[in-house]
Amino acid sequence: MTADPLTVHVLIEGRVQGVGYRAWCAGEAEDRALAGWVRNLSSGGVEAVFSGPSDTVVDMLDVLWHGPSLARVNLVKDLEPVEPCSGAFEVRDTA
Repeated sequence: MTADPLTVHVLIEGRVQGVGYRAWCAGEAEDRALAGWVRNLSSGGVEAVFSGPSDTVVDMLDVLWHGPSLARVNLVKDLEPVEPCSGAFEVRDTA
């Protein structure tokens, strides 16, 4: 049985820049075969979109709280809905 598709748009706050969080996030998303993207924000947070089977996306949301060893995540917040993504997961430039 295949889980329904889900797309989430999130903001991650805490010590998430300068610690390899984007690269870690992209690796975790790629390991789960998720589409989407991740980027740093000038405000100091990280923004990301994940698209894929709902159970896999929910699992990704759980691991966002951990991040690489130097990261300290204080908040993972849902943002406005976005269109589903397809293709390879991307690391985008800072917004």
